[in-house]
Amino acid sequence: MKEKEKTIGLKPFLSLLLSLKIPKGALAFGLAASLVTTLVGLAVPLLTRDLVDGFSLDSLSVPLMIGIGAAFILQAIINGVSIYLLSKVGQRIVAGLRERMWVHLIRLRVSYFDQQSSGETVSRVVNDTGIVRNLITDHFPQFVTGIISIIGAVVILAVLDWKMTLLMMVSVPMTVAIMIPLGRRMAKISRSLQDETAQFTGHVQQTLSEIRLMKSSTAEQVEEKRGLQGIAALYAIGMKEAKIYAWIAPLMYLAVMLVIVMILGYGGIRVAEGSMSTGSLVAFLLYLFQIIVPLATFARFFTELQKAKGATERIIGILEVPLEEAQEGSNMDIAGKTLRAENISFSYETGEAVLADISFEAQPGEMIAFAGPSGGGKTTVFSLLERYYEPAAGEITIGGVGISSISLASWRSQIGYVSQESAMMGGTIRANLTYGLPEAEKIPDEELWRVSRMAYAEGFIMEFPDGLDTEVGERGVKLSGGQRQRVAIARAFLRDPKILMMDEATASLDSQSEGIVQQALSRLMEGRTTFVIAHRLSTIVDADKIVFIEKGRVTGTGTHEELAASHALYKEFAEQQLT
Repeated sequence: MKEKEKTIGLKPFLSLLLSLKIPKGALAFGLAASLVTTLVGLAVPLLTRDLVDGFSLDSLSVPLMIGIGAAFILQAIINGVSIYLLSKVGQRIVAGLRERMWVHLIRLRVSYFDQQSSGETVSRVVNDTGIVRNLITDHFPQFVTGIISIIGAVVILAVLDWKMTLLMMVSVPMTVAIMIPLGRRMAKISRSLQDETAQFTGHVQQTLSEIRLMKSSTAEQVEEKRGLQGIAALYAIGMKEAKIYAWIAPLMYLAVMLVIVMILGYGGIRVAEGSMSTGSLVAFLLYLFQIIVPLATFARFFTELQKAKGATERIIGILEVPLEEAQEGSNMDIAGKTLRAENISFSYETGEAVLADISFEAQPGEMIAFAGPSGGGKTTVFSLLERYYEPAAGEITIGGVGISSISLASWRSQIGYVSQESAMMGGTIRANLTYGLPEAEKIPDEELWRVSRMAYAEGFIMEFPDGLDTEVGERGVKLSGGQRQRVAIARAFLRDPKILMMDEATASLDSQSEGIVQQALSRLMEGRTTFVIAHRLSTIVDADKIVFIEKGRVTGTGTHEELAASHALYKEFAEQQLT
């Protein structure tokens, strides 16, 4: 990681920003307004000098006072407009970054999410983009106006009195000498804080999403310890950051006070000699602050710039991850076509083979079951059929056409998947039934009730006061297992899939719910090519073909009777479960 940090430059950061739709008009007007405010501020010390040098009660005319008041009010209004426009630019940039990341993330391969913590990914989308926004909205305008303020103040002072200007410029190398090493140290601390925040966010999200597991496992103390360790780590890094700021403020104060004392001493002598007016001395002090204050903010700007560059590195890292292949392809109707898997091999990124030379065939309308010991590769076969992963060798075809040449949207829209723990999104029953369907809001209630009836879900949905608009809670926790399965089956009916895949959809249900869900599944399977992962052989004895998989290889294929007669391990399974 350290090697990476050394090579980070501004180019990737600027390239990423320039690739976004930045509201250039708002940026130009915002900076222009900020420039006007700064220029007005540069004129104030000169007005103050004239006022001090020529001060008398007679000079305080009403028009002059009104003019000065109007100028300050106008400056405040322009400054407000500048802040709003530059904030708009920052918000637009962060929205653009988040849009790009979100659109990219949801199209990444499943393998990416196998490797990455969802909490860390969320932190990249929310926190890292926020760091970029802070730089552009808050610190960049201050940096630009600070540069203008310093240059303007130095030029004016050089014209007024070059000797005093040289004395005052002593503050610049002093400030730079203080800020550069502290800024570098702050940059390292800030990157550590980003990484630690992402890890802590991931842990919190994982713990809260599995709160029932935590409670049932009485793991409160374990999670309390892990959480407190994360908080302590964030606290430790935060205190390191606080120490840097604790050095910056006093050192800056010391530098400013030294210069002020020098200016007052030298200026006082000049005033006493008559070579400088009192107003000029006051103006010099005011210009001193217009130089020192921006210099103090520069350290924060460069710290935020380092943080933004680090955040950009992570954002670009996500945006460069390849998307799922074959986003574009043919839209092929797969109804009535034979599916074949020919010599499929697959391994995850660890390199260990999960499947080796797997072959099977499913004729239209057949039920193909996969059986075998746990960990044999049955679920991986389903993942390949769903195209979550691509096989390392071999090919899966439908009607003689490789499924990789069919667009993902077309392929997956024709597949229905019902798992043991049917996934549900937070929201209503209606939203879960229509999830992912085009123009879902136009699907009539009659159609939703029809598929619910076919899935034996109509009864319990009608018992809820809100019916189809009943909230199911996060991951459907307000519904029972059997109810979730029936909603999932109703969703499959609504999609009218050509191929149905079921991962032992009744394994975790009680006997009453199992009977109802099994009837719904039997209805759903009618006329469809069906693939079933079987943990209980009683659910597949009527399958047209059973594929027995052990350690990633097919060791037997046939009907229940054929395997029971010819396959020793299958026969052992059958004797244990069916007798």
